[in-house]
Parts: sequence; C-alpha cells; structure tokens
Amino acid sequence: MNPKLLTLFNNLEWQRNSLLNEIKEVSMEKLNAHPPGKWSANQVLAHLITAEQLSIGYVKKKFQGINDASDTGLLEELKMLTLYISQRLPFKFKAPKVVVENTPAFEGIEQIEAAWNKTRADLKELLNQFNDSQLSRKVYKHPVAGKLNIQQTLKFFGEHIIHHQPQIKKLLKQK
Repeated sequence: MNPKLLTLFNNLEWQRNSLLNEIKEVSMEKLNAHPPGKWSANQVLAHLITAEQLSIGYVKKKFQGINDASDTGLLEELKMLTLYISQRLPFKFKAPKVVVENTPAFEGIEQIEAAWNKTRADLKELLNQFNDSQLSRKVYKHPVAGKLNIQQTLKFFGEHIIHHQPQIKKLLKQK
C-alpha cells in the first residue's frame, strides 16, 4: 500500500478500535437507548459503518475509470477545510437518504464489530490498488464537498468518526 494511504488507513483503524473498545462492555440495552426522535449509539455506529461501506462501493466503481478522472486541486483542498470545520462543530446534518435507507439494525456488539471489520478489509483491499500517480484523482463524491481524491476520502472518514464520537459518548452516559 502507498505509504500515505497506509498512514491514513492506520489512523482510521486506531479510531475504530478505540471506539469499539469503548463499547465492548456496554449492554445492548444501553447501546439501543435513545431520547425520543434521536438515534441510539447502535444506530450511530451502524450509520458510520454504512457510510463507509457505500463510499467504498462508490470508489470501487470510480476506480475502474481512474485513468480518465481529473486531479483534485486547490478548490478541493478548500472544500476539505470547510468539511473539517463542519465536522468539528456540534451541528447536526441530515444523513444522505441512501445511507439512511441502507443502514442495518445490529443485534449485538459482535455484529457491529464484524461488519466494521469486513468494511475495513474491503477498504484495505481497495487502497492496495492505488498507485502513486492515482492519489490525486477524483474518485469519491461527498454529498456536500463534491469530488475528492482517495486521501481526502480517508480524511473525511476520520472526521466523520470524530463528528459522531461526542454523540455516542453522550448517549452512553445517559441513564
């Protein structure tokens, strides 16, 4: 794997493992508890996994024509800066319809972990296909930020987790 992608992937794995370690001893009752009209921690985790799964599928499709894709530039870097800021602020964003419609209900922590393990294995396999000249190619379309390259995509995955961590922690602290 390209060293830049490996570093980004390892950072994502650290985030994922940290989050999974936080919930390992939590009961499913607590993971499924939620205030009226809000998501449970289980649903937030399922959302994170589903968003990654669908994104990986999209990138796989775009990778088939990567040699025809254009490179990202300054505009995409500015969009990424805006995306970073938006993910760090406590604002709520409506999840894309396709993510909501495809988000499963997990019945146990083992299912959550298995789904995320498979998703990350798929991601690793995909990342192994990228060569140095393809790192700046537009291969992902974020619903707001637009077309991003694979490095920006991985950075978004990390920011997406950071965005939802306070929500998960708050839900798990509730009685």
